[in-house]
Amino acid sequence: MDSISVLNIDLFQGGKNTPDFYFSTLKTHFQVGHRHLEKPHRHDFYATILFTQGTGIHEIDFQKYDVSAGSIFFMSPGQIHSWELTDDIDGYIFFCSQEFYEMHYVNQKLRAFPFFGSVTFSRKLQLNSRELNMNLMLFLKIQDEYLTQKFMKNGLILSLISQIFIHSARMFSRDLDPLAASAGLSYIKHYQDFEDCVEMHFKNERSVSFYASAMNISSKHLNRITQAVVQKTATEVITERVILEAKRMLIYLDESLVEIAFRLGYEEYSYFVRVFRNISGMTPTQFIKNTGPEY
Repeated sequence: MDSISVLNIDLFQGGKNTPDFYFSTLKTHFQVGHRHLEKPHRHDFYATILFTQGTGIHEIDFQKYDVSAGSIFFMSPGQIHSWELTDDIDGYIFFCSQEFYEMHYVNQKLRAFPFFGSVTFSRKLQLNSRELNMNLMLFLKIQDEYLTQKFMKNGLILSLISQIFIHSARMFSRDLDPLAASAGLSYIKHYQDFEDCVEMHFKNERSVSFYASAMNISSKHLNRITQAVVQKTATEVITERVILEAKRMLIYLDESLVEIAFRLGYEEYSYFVRVFRNISGMTPTQFIKNTGPEY
């Protein structure tokens, strides 16, 4: 299999003097002729995309989302994505690195926002007309700053993108389970800590007790948090992260299925297949076949 290309911001900059940041309308972004956009690819930066016109499908880490006016997407480094969009598509897109964000927000991690830090959270918000207009104002202000050389330009850009992220995080939280909503930010923060821990250890540690102990809470409370925030057990969250990694490896690593299973901690390939099928609804072999030749 061919490996999935990993794109960096320099590829899009075109001589702009704002390091680690890129902004464009979607029409211009596509018209520039980035051939690497035609196939599934990955980024080494954070991306935010607002659609104002057109329709289509946006696939992120094998999850397909409908695209329409008011769709806003958030993508983290390493995620595989591709899209099929109508010719009349338009909107705005910006990329930024963690280093750029920390220029003014020291030690503030972009992963702290649920749509960037969580594998389980949806990567899409569908904005109503009021929310779309509010975001449009912020995107247009970013565009104005990006195209000028004004004093403290980057500081204002960072302030504007932070407003987009904060407003969006609040919109995500309104759709939480009532238990999570009543618990406020505490449950979300604990859930993000859990996912950070899973991200570090999922290849070797699968037990809920391990993660609960690392977080200094009980397994029962950890399950209460995951059920409230994402309506899943802690075990389901851990297993889904493993299977997401398996899907990525199946696509971009030239290794046998048995080797991939072993790398993910499954000594028995038959057990790996059962887990994969339970989560994905298909076997690893069926998944490879169904992903299509574009991968």
